[in-house]
Amino acid sequence: MNYQNKTVVITGGAKGIGAATAQLFFDAGANVVVLDVTADTSNINNERWMFLHCDVSNETAVRSAFESINQNFGAVDFLVNNAGIQRYGTVTETPTDEWDLVMNINLKSFYLCAKYAIPLMQKKQKGVVINVASVQAFLSQQKVAAYTTAKSAILGLTRSIAVDYAPHIRCVAVCPGTIDTPMLRESIALSPDPDEVMQECIDMHLTKRIGTAEEVAALVLYLCDDKASFITGQAIRIDGGLGIMIAGSKKG
Repeated sequence: MNYQNKTVVITGGAKGIGAATAQLFFDAGANVVVLDVTADTSNINNERWMFLHCDVSNETAVRSAFESINQNFGAVDFLVNNAGIQRYGTVTETPTDEWDLVMNINLKSFYLCAKYAIPLMQKKQKGVVINVASVQAFLSQQKVAAYTTAKSAILGLTRSIAVDYAPHIRCVAVCPGTIDTPMLRESIALSPDPDEVMQECIDMHLTKRIGTAEEVAALVLYLCDDKASFITGQAIRIDGGLGIMIAGSKKG
């Protein structure tokens, strides 16, 4: 896939899935804009790489970022809404401010970035919005009330964008299973026995391994390509078969 003369904006692009996606787009020739609050200097001296420090849950910051993108590249071809955080707790345990934080970063930022990216796509009458959701839009573990709520809502946002801006702009949700990212490692480290938790993560997947950020990035690149132009409004799971097998005896 060749993305020369194309511009992609990736939120949360400084690490994990976002960083892998940014690098693959860059390697394919695209202009890459990373929006993050974590500094990213991987390709800082290249004219095809722009890092903008941006709190994507803040509308003023997002508006300013897209004004800069417009001035530098003139249009946007692809938006990858990837920024996200994980917090743990039931609805009775989760403080209101923490609930709001998860919703603002994991959901509101997707709306805000689409709001300002889509007009720049409409300049070319073509574009793709990729919303990185989660397998937890379909399945829930315990004590992730805010996270799974936000990820589920992303599927509705994806359908709305796909319907409202067809036929020129497509929108697809990508729903990863357990992926080896800094966020996963940080979450597992909170456990009294991180090795045991990691093995549980591995065993949950039919593939008997967890995924890599590069595998998710490769799917995102495909979905942005014209070869995927008949795919829109859908949620695509890349989850190693997580949650499709009923546990129990093999006899029956």
